[in-house]
Amino acid sequence: MTTALSPRRTELASFLRSRRDRLTPAEVGMAPGMRRRTPGLRREEVAQLAGVSVTWYTWLEQGRPINVSGQILDAIARTLRLDSTERQYLYRLAEVPLSPAPASADRITPTVQGILDAMTGYPAAALNSRWDLLGWNAPAAAVWPRLTAPDSSRNVLWELFTTPECCRCFVNRDTRLPHMVASFRTAFGQHLDDPAWTGLVRELSSASTDFARLWATHDVAAPPSQTMTYQHAAAGELSLTLTRMDLPAIPETFITVWTPVDAPSRDRLDWLLAHADAPALDHTH
Repeated sequence: MTTALSPRRTELASFLRSRRDRLTPAEVGMAPGMRRRTPGLRREEVAQLAGVSVTWYTWLEQGRPINVSGQILDAIARTLRLDSTERQYLYRLAEVPLSPAPASADRITPTVQGILDAMTGYPAAALNSRWDLLGWNAPAAAVWPRLTAPDSSRNVLWELFTTPECCRCFVNRDTRLPHMVASFRTAFGQHLDDPAWTGLVRELSSASTDFARLWATHDVAAPPSQTMTYQHAAAGELSLTLTRMDLPAIPETFITVWTPVDAPSRDRLDWLLAHADAPALDHTH
């Protein structure tokens, strides 16, 4: 009788395989050896470098419910060249004891909304770790009217990946979206049994081939702090830098504030805030 793998162990198996596939023997000081049918290291090579048996590592990569110690995880993390975020993700998936993750908040307090409303010069919003939009200010509505519209999904990832190409205002999406998906996956590691999370991943993967491709890389990353460029039909190109401020009193919730990176973006944002009803797109459906 076959025992079904837990979602956490299934994710662990996929994550380990993806990290192994991205390394070459030369990168870890090994000879290439015989011809390889697939890229990356073999399981036996990872086991040898980590100082564990091939059978044990194979079981781990198959997602079997075997006991794992922090010492062994450290050895595997070193072998697979994991960064600090990937290492934490590995520990979480292997179910090495960690502080339990609180559920993501689905609303903010009136006080937090009041803080957002008081920020009149910059777009600002409150989100949870699932990238659900929980609150925003007037400048945010002017810059991102589609996201804040009454019929919006209120989820940043959904809007970014499912918006028709003709309506996309995010200019540098090819360089920024991979990091957003990787940081989302880091948070996802704490919610593998939560239908709200697994449902979102399933629906996004079905609706967007771009999301499905990025999700399949199993990359994980720290929350993004980066510059994003948007094209507004009336105001022009806006380059804005993200500053993130966590809200410890509300689980897995944070405020983002977007500030112009240069004088032209500052002038265009000021113009837009003075003409908040200006259309963001040059066409309608």
